[in-house]
Order: sequence, then structure tokens, then C-alpha cells
Amino acid sequence: MDIKEIQNLIKFVAKSGASEVKLEMDDIKITIKTGSESDTTIVHQVPSTHIPQAAPLAVQPVATEATPTKASEPAAAEDSKYITIKSPIIGTFYRKPAPDKPLFVEVGQTIAEGDVLCVIEAMKLFNEIESEVSGKIVKVLVDDSSPVEFDQPLFLVDPS
Repeated sequence: MDIKEIQNLIKFVAKSGASEVKLEMDDIKITIKTGSESDTTIVHQVPSTHIPQAAPLAVQPVATEATPTKASEPAAAEDSKYITIKSPIIGTFYRKPAPDKPLFVEVGQTIAEGDVLCVIEAMKLFNEIESEVSGKIVKVLVDDSSPVEFDQPLFLVDPS
């Protein structure tokens, strides 16, 4: 289990409202406690018989451009008129209710408030994500069967 997975687990537990979660795997034990004055996360890594030594990483500064390019400014202004529909949970994004079924929505399709846009699988539960706005789907921002984070943009909708 890598750091990214542990961070995602901590975020998920914090959002779920659980007060304590314990996870034990072959080489790691994790206890996450929430609801106290300070959130606590304890990670115990059980030593294995062989731990490969990694070479130390050299940190090199990365040069960044101080001013944005002219091409990105019109794109940002153009996207500002759209409403972004974001993921309410962490999970796996699916555009279809089943592999043999058609897509919930396609680019260019007009949607109404309450229409199902996609499903997000979290812990073997499929959660239907409904639109909170009416409009036209401009862009799908996530690939089918991809993991999504909480508050990650999923769709761009033109409300006009």
C-alpha cells in the first residue's frame, strides 16, 4: 500500500463519519481515529525478511514559466461560462449502468435537473450521480472506469 492509497483512505474515512477504522494486511496495519480534538492516524509497517534498498533521490529544481501563455487565457475565459459537475465521493467512475447498456449521457446531449449522469462505485456500492443543473453536456472530463477523487470535476455543462 503506497502513500497515495493511505491518503485516499484517510480522506474517505474522514468523509464517512466513522470514528475509528482498523485495516490489517500482510505487511501493514493502519488505525484511523476521527472525531476527537485532533485526528489521529497510526501506521505500523511490519518488517519483512528482505527490504530492497533504494538509491537516494536527488532533488532538482524545476523551472516554471512566470506568465501564462496567451493560448491558455482564452480557454480559461471560455470555460468560465460552463458549470462544472464534480464528484461527491471517492470511487470508480462509470459512464454506463452496465457494460452492455448505453451511456447515461453523451457530449452535446441536453440534460435536465435530476437526470442520472454516471455512477460512481465506492466499496461495492454503485451511487447514481444526478445533475443539479439543466443544460447541455459540453465535455466529459473523466475516462470510463477511472478512479475519481472527492470534488474532482466530471462534466462541463453549458446552462444556456
